[in-house]
Amino acid sequence: QVQVVESGGGLVQPGGSLRLSCVASGIIFNINFMGWYRQAPGKQRELVAVITSSNSTNYGDSVKGRFTISRDNAKKVYLQMNSLKPEDTAVYYCHLKLNSGYGYWGQGTHVTVSS
Repeated sequence: QVQVVESGGGLVQPGGSLRLSCVASGIIFNINFMGWYRQAPGKQRELVAVITSSNSTNYGDSVKGRFTISRDNAKKVYLQMNSLKPEDTAVYYCHLKLNSGYGYWGQGTHVTVSS
């Protein structure tokens, strides 16, 4: 059984930093990418950052230059978030996508940016 678990969310002041972690467990083959999406109240889920098995990355426009995605291995990724803004407040979800097109989601971790 595949599980995707996020950690590292919390409350931070504007301009601060947080680091999110995501670990996938279980027998997993042919990972296409892992990454992060977020959903703020009343808004659609949006891309934050993804990293492929060949270490190519893609970022949402609103986080470019502030957030960095990295990974230890194929099943563990991080999201370093710097210069956080109130509009970054959201539930952050980790996503694992296989080459087959099937995907797995974590349960989400809350990030609140507020003074």
